[in-house]
Amino acid sequence: MTSSDVTCSPDVDTRPTAAPRDWQERLRRFGYTARPVTDLRERLVPRFPKPSVWDWLGPVLVAVLAGAIRFRHLGQPRAVVFDETYYAKDAWSLLRLGYEGSWPDRKIADPQILAHPQVVPLSDTGAFVAHPPTGKWVIALGEWMFGLTPFGWRFMTAALGTLSVLILCRIGRRLFRSTLLGCLAGSLLAVDGLHVVMSRTALLDLVVMFFVLAAFGCLLVDRDHARARLAAALPVGEDGRARPDAPSADHAGTGPRPWRLAAGVLLGLAASTKWNGLYILVFFVVLTVLWDVASRRVAGSARPWLAVLNKDLGWSLLSLVPVAVLTYLATWTGWFLSDDGYGRRWADGRGGTWSWIPAPLRSLWHYEQGVYRFNVGQHIPHKYESNPWSWLVQGRPVLFDYQSPQPGQDGCSTAVDCSRTVLALGTPLLWWSACAALLYLLYRWALRSDWRAGAVLCAVGAGYLPWFLYQDRTIFSFYAVVFVPYLCLAVTMMLGAMLGPPGADRRRRTRGAVAAGTLVLLIAWNFVYFFPLYTGETIPYADWHARMWLDTWI
Repeated sequence: MTSSDVTCSPDVDTRPTAAPRDWQERLRRFGYTARPVTDLRERLVPRFPKPSVWDWLGPVLVAVLAGAIRFRHLGQPRAVVFDETYYAKDAWSLLRLGYEGSWPDRKIADPQILAHPQVVPLSDTGAFVAHPPTGKWVIALGEWMFGLTPFGWRFMTAALGTLSVLILCRIGRRLFRSTLLGCLAGSLLAVDGLHVVMSRTALLDLVVMFFVLAAFGCLLVDRDHARARLAAALPVGEDGRARPDAPSADHAGTGPRPWRLAAGVLLGLAASTKWNGLYILVFFVVLTVLWDVASRRVAGSARPWLAVLNKDLGWSLLSLVPVAVLTYLATWTGWFLSDDGYGRRWADGRGGTWSWIPAPLRSLWHYEQGVYRFNVGQHIPHKYESNPWSWLVQGRPVLFDYQSPQPGQDGCSTAVDCSRTVLALGTPLLWWSACAALLYLLYRWALRSDWRAGAVLCAVGAGYLPWFLYQDRTIFSFYAVVFVPYLCLAVTMMLGAMLGPPGADRRRRTRGAVAAGTLVLLIAWNFVYFFPLYTGETIPYADWHARMWLDTWI
């Protein structure tokens, strides 16, 4: 039995239960005692901790902390920060027109919006835009509630950033079968600087992160439910324990899978925010197929791939890919219903081989071809662009805003005395710890067959690896916010290993708790230290410069 076949709680040892005597002796020397799983049903669906009020209260409290950080002075800086100049205005256009209209030069439009948000220079002429509409519709919801103001266009990203912390707490609980570790993962996300900055800025990447994280959670729930139905189909021996059975493993159905349908919708929303969501869809389809194969094998199937092909593959494909495609098309409804959206009437009256396809769909396809060429051909040099190789170590963060307050403002005697900045920088100690954690997860997945490590690595790879295909394109390190929740899960899993299993002796557990606790406190301190750079607070220039730990951060 491998570590992937046992429960993931810190109360359960995840080493093989059929270890040779010499290996068991080595374990005992280090203070470990192996506790085997006694029922195949528990291998398929490990038990959760006993129900407690903290199962929800803990995650909610962590989310409240995250919300307090993200909503504090959300309207500051009162400026159009970085690419907010595109998305905040496109969102307002969607509210007014149903599609992205045209704006004058941003040097003209941005000051007008900030000074007179009730009167904006929006034209109903359709504008060519580089990204699908869902993320801008999300931003538009905040503008609908609070107007075309910095608080209004940042409200929904702050709300989704806060909700993502709650979701990660629950995902961590399900993944590790531990409320404590789940809340720890959420707490790490709550104090990640990149996540905070992106939650306080009206860009699209935080929206992609939210939909992908919610889809990942749905797939975890689906995995448990499907394996529970498979376990229920297994025969039970006289001792009351389920046993492997090839016919049952090959032919048992897993019933309706609404959580996979929900994941398909969410992945469609992610792809209709930014196209990198399509890569994540592919990774997650492969992940679900591998999960289904593993469950059939554990249940006793001699030909698990064939069993999945007969019983599960339809759910993996039909509930994810087609649902995601239909969701993607549905998000373009405002454009379909318009007459003046960019390229909306391109296919009207055109014949040709594909004329049997409805004209609106052909017009959208032609529009998307232009968007694709624009995106892959974007090679305009930018001061803060970076290579994906540097992202994990935060080699080149992006400066969203920098101001030197005027003399007499915020306690500054001269303009050069103080700095006010918004820097898209992950909490350094968290990200550097994540580099070590990813190596640990590679060990757990490759050598210990730990499915949890494989799931987290898949999610990190889905959000990270595709960017290596576009190293000649202008790309930025803040795109990494899409996979930062899984870095927090990786660090949490490493911290759980540092704590050690309850089967270890007291001294081992104490040393592990001290080591893990020290790392967590250092990460929290590191976040507090860099906090002024995440929220645009005014600090002395010397303090700002002291926080530029690497020359590439300036």
